[in-house]
Amino acid sequence: MHLKATYIPQKISLRKKINIKIFQFFKLSNSPSLNLYTGFGNGNNFVLYGHALSLSPLQRKSYRQFFLFNAVALLRLFMVKPLKNSTVKLLWENEELITTTENDGFFKFEWTVLQQLPAGTYSVKALLIKKGTTNKILANSEANIVVPAQTNYNFISDIDDTFLISHSGNLRKRLFVLLTENAHSRIPFDGAVKHYRFLHAASVDNPSTNAFFYVSSSEWNLYGYIKEFIQQQKLPDGVFLLNHIKTFSKLFSTGQNNHNEKFTRIVKIIEMYPLQKFILLGDDSQKDIDIYSAIVEHFPQNIYCIYIRMLHKLPKSLVIEKQKFIEKKGIHFLYFPHSEVAIEHSKSIGLM
Repeated sequence: MHLKATYIPQKISLRKKINIKIFQFFKLSNSPSLNLYTGFGNGNNFVLYGHALSLSPLQRKSYRQFFLFNAVALLRLFMVKPLKNSTVKLLWENEELITTTENDGFFKFEWTVLQQLPAGTYSVKALLIKKGTTNKILANSEANIVVPAQTNYNFISDIDDTFLISHSGNLRKRLFVLLTENAHSRIPFDGAVKHYRFLHAASVDNPSTNAFFYVSSSEWNLYGYIKEFIQQQKLPDGVFLLNHIKTFSKLFSTGQNNHNEKFTRIVKIIEMYPLQKFILLGDDSQKDIDIYSAIVEHFPQNIYCIYIRMLHKLPKSLVIEKQKFIEKKGIHFLYFPHSEVAIEHSKSIGLM
């Protein structure tokens, strides 16, 4: 006698149903994922950063100027769950490099090659390997490694309130802007884009564009958001070095990270290009002037000029005090209220 097989649907728990609804509403993925960020190197030494996550937001595809839509899009950037102590394998040329993620899912690769590679952009691929296996791949991702051309200058710029209006010194205002605006509706300071474009192309003897590094206390959660803003405004593309990723429970302390780590990230860049001259750009809302003056103490021969944006009508006495110290080292310095002033200054010292 032939028995017909019948399908008995599995019962889904209420908690799982709720999770599915949340994932759908916030456009989240609960599959393992790898976030790779643009790396950098000098032809011999290379650095690449990334995160491994078990919960992450899907890429935003549309932008509408509606409060609720923008708020949800921002909130979901912090709906992440890191994968700690996980194995990540990097495929570079004919090599395989292996590292382990930290508690927040962060990982980094630092490696050296014997043969000097010319300036250019190189692609790399990373694999997330399942625990307890050697080749079971859970996720993969690709990124670029940038080796800048040897130009006259490299640029290291802060982001919030240096060119992007962010109200960093006021957490309430900062959160309001993040929740109500998006990467297409946010605005830069008047004249800032023009200044950065000029600086990007400023090279007396070399047709290559100058390298830009964006070093910020903003979290890695905002990496895609910031890159989208920069592309939308046609600001110079560059390498990003941001701060520790945050989970949703820490959302309301966004941007309030330990600024001392910003110093460490800038040092990393300067040590990668010891023969380059650097221009540092920041503002007077937080700790940029302290960090940049500390950089001058350690690398006076590498710093050509420092720009600090004045966010209020009256200058801050601390900035004026640090300016005297920096100028005594023979380094150009401008504490400016408007980007047009900075543009004229850049022309006067041969940057443009």
